[in-house]
Amino acid sequence: MALLDRVSTLIRANLNDLIDRAEDPGKLIKQVLLDMENQLLQLKTQVAVSIADQHMLEKKQNENEAAAADWLRKAERAVDKQQDDLARAALERHRSCQQLSQNYQEQVDDQAAQVETLKSALRKLEQKLAEAKSKKEMLLARHRRSLVASRANRAEQSIGDRSKVATFERLKERVMHSEAVSQAETELLADDVGDKLVKLEREDEIERMLAEMKTRRGVAN
Repeated sequence: MALLDRVSTLIRANLNDLIDRAEDPGKLIKQVLLDMENQLLQLKTQVAVSIADQHMLEKKQNENEAAAADWLRKAERAVDKQQDDLARAALERHRSCQQLSQNYQEQVDDQAAQVETLKSALRKLEQKLAEAKSKKEMLLARHRRSLVASRANRAEQSIGDRSKVATFERLKERVMHSEAVSQAETELLADDVGDKLVKLEREDEIERMLAEMKTRRGVAN
């Protein structure tokens, strides 16, 4: 997810290092704070959208669970009236709704995990933004001191015999970490023989469920 990648980069940004390398530290800090605030706003929006999606999936799961129970009651009524064909059809719908309910539950679990990932990133970015704001003046003051010290060193060198020139190199360290939330669904394709076997198994299961229901309700087969 591109948004999480950008947020991860901001969270791991070394503000001290950025200030040391910047030609205009004040301008850079303002830009970093602005980037953080923009990403924070986008992340809050994404969290809200993800939570809404989770609620929608939960609603669908509950609807299919309720529908499965309703079709089971209809199958029982059909058995009471010795309407086997209607009972089979109702049991088929009951089984289908149960499967959909299970599929939605799996999606709910995946969505909940994604929501937690986004919330965690949001908390970390909020903490980083607060830290950056609190360190803003301190970082600028430190940079000004380093400039004064650097000018003083150059002045001392210009007074000397200029036989030696001091050079300084800074280590540049970048830590970039990508967080990605991806979901993949794989569809299994079966041949005609497999389809027929699955259909036979489904029909056997329906007949078994019908027989058990008749036994429970005292209806002759």
